[in-house]
Amino acid sequence: MSDTEKPASGASSPDAHEKTGIARRDFLNEVTLGALAVAGLGSGVVTYQYFSPNVLFEPPTRFRAGIPDLGHYPVNSVTFWQDQQVYIVRTAAGFYAVSAVCTHLGCVTLWKPEANQIACPCHGSKFQRDGKKLEGPAPRPLPHFLITLSPDGELVVDKMEMIKSDQVLKV
Repeated sequence: MSDTEKPASGASSPDAHEKTGIARRDFLNEVTLGALAVAGLGSGVVTYQYFSPNVLFEPPTRFRAGIPDLGHYPVNSVTFWQDQQVYIVRTAAGFYAVSAVCTHLGCVTLWKPEANQIACPCHGSKFQRDGKKLEGPAPRPLPHFLITLSPDGELVVDKMEMIKSDQVLKV
C-alpha cells in the first residue's frame, strides 16, 4: 500500500468538524447559554415590575368647569362632564353639581333630556335633575358636590366636599 492511508469509515478526522461547522458540544453550550440569558432577562423584568409602584392615576377631585356664561350653561340646562363624572346643573336660582355615579352599584348614569331625568342604564334607577331618587334600586339620592366661583370667574367643583341638596351657587 501507499504511505498515505485512508482512515477507516468509522473514524473521524480533524477536518470532519470543519466540514459540519460546529461540534455538538459547542451547539448545546450555546443553546444552554441562550436559555439562561432569556430566563435571566425574564426574571429581571419581573423583579423590576415587583419593585416599581403600582399607582392608579385618577382625575383630580377639584376641577375647573369653565366660565358660567349663558353660552356654556344656559338656564335650566344639565351639562355632563364625562371625565369627572359630574353633572353641572344651571337653574334660574343658580348652579349646583350632582354626581353622575349611581348610588346603587356605581354605574355611570345618563341624562335623558326628553324625560327630564337622570337614568342608570344598568339597573333602572331614575333620578330628578337635582339628584332625588324617583324609582329603582338605588338606596340614596345622588350626592351634591361643592361648587364655587374662583377669583378669575370660573366655576370650581370639589368632589371631596359633599353639600346639602338645597345649596345653590348664585351667580
